[in-house]
Amino acid sequence: MRERRAYPSDLSDARWALIEPVLTAWRAERRRHALDIGRPPEHELREIMNAILYVDRTGVQWRYLPHDFPPRETVYGYFAKWQKDGVFAQLNGLLRELVRQKEGRTASPPACVIDAQSVKTSTSVPAASQGTDAGKKIVGRKRSIVTHTLGLLLAVPVTAASVQDSVAGTHLLGQVAADHPAIRKVWVDGGCRKHFVEHAATLGIDLEITARTPGARGFTPIPKRWTVERTYGWLMLHRRLARDYETLPARSEAMIHIAMADLMARRLTGENTISWRDPAKPHQPKIPG
Repeated sequence: MRERRAYPSDLSDARWALIEPVLTAWRAERRRHALDIGRPPEHELREIMNAILYVDRTGVQWRYLPHDFPPRETVYGYFAKWQKDGVFAQLNGLLRELVRQKEGRTASPPACVIDAQSVKTSTSVPAASQGTDAGKKIVGRKRSIVTHTLGLLLAVPVTAASVQDSVAGTHLLGQVAADHPAIRKVWVDGGCRKHFVEHAATLGIDLEITARTPGARGFTPIPKRWTVERTYGWLMLHRRLARDYETLPARSEAMIHIAMADLMARRLTGENTISWRDPAKPHQPKIPG
């Protein structure tokens, strides 16, 4: 790797050791199926991943990627290929299992939490993939995420904000039940519709609705569901997620997977996630979670 001044978002040797096998296997598989292997790749995978993490963490446009990274066309090309081939989702699955093992949990979670977040979009997002969340008065897209009780991501579809939580949750629960057959319990918010409850029952999953205590004022953690709200807080450390800037919803999902992989890798290696909340120690802030 060519010498350059490191950015705070760069992978440490310890975090790269966790990610490198997946990316190396991907490149080897691509080259194995190539008709003409040609010359070896010009750019190292670690630098490509560092550039993607820089975009995800800082929120800059691809064309504003610093010049000491590989060319933006190259970086974005890898990002698009990795998204299409499911590499980011694969990284999440691997790191999630490692975190659960470190916490003394079973590999497959028995329970999960579902919630949705509507976010505004940038002018680059096609109108056809947007909608209006009438309840939150937001025009944009909706991120429906499901986490297990440690707050780690299990799945995330991105849809138009006009899609009802119950509709998105129904499809999401079916996907999670297929990928994680051990799940037998799910907590959702009070906006859940009857067909969502019935769908959970057909999957053999006990669905429990959690809501704020009547008469409660100010911020009040909601039992069980506070873990998924905390996950949204973790994700917002990555400024690319402050809005939805991606042309394709699948690319939006990839940005969320990247942010979660970054957080889990830091959690596994005991490294801190840089945050403005600890100004006294700008390079040693406390890690979320």
